[in-house]
Amino acid sequence: MSKHFADAQWEGNLPGGKGTYKLRTSGHEGSLKFTTRFEDDKSASSPEELIGAAHASCFSMALAHALDQASYKPEQINTEAEVTLAKTGSGFAISEILLKTKVKAGGVEKDKFMEIAEGAKKNCPVSQALTGTTIKLEAELV
Repeated sequence: MSKHFADAQWEGNLPGGKGTYKLRTSGHEGSLKFTTRFEDDKSASSPEELIGAAHASCFSMALAHALDQASYKPEQINTEAEVTLAKTGSGFAISEILLKTKVKAGGVEKDKFMEIAEGAKKNCPVSQALTGTTIKLEAELV
């Protein structure tokens, strides 16, 4: 079993406060603000952006492995995650994640590629952790 660690700190109330996070293994640090999560401020990160990074990374790795296991040669996988935070009855929820991936892989036909990509979307550990969220996929061979 593998364990991974991240830390977060928040100071103040939600709308006026500020926060930081740190990924322990890499030491990567970032800041968080209410306005970057709920408004159009792009000066810091948000939990949704961090989930998007985790999901895009996990999916790309799962797809590379699935292509390799099916005897295709993955050369490059570029994945973007678009995470939607939507108002719900009494609060907010991540309502949808759209994974957009462009893949360079040798020898795979489009139909087989789509089948493998859908499997990677369904089976990557982050997708499995987010089963309460609608996850969509746009996949393209380049």
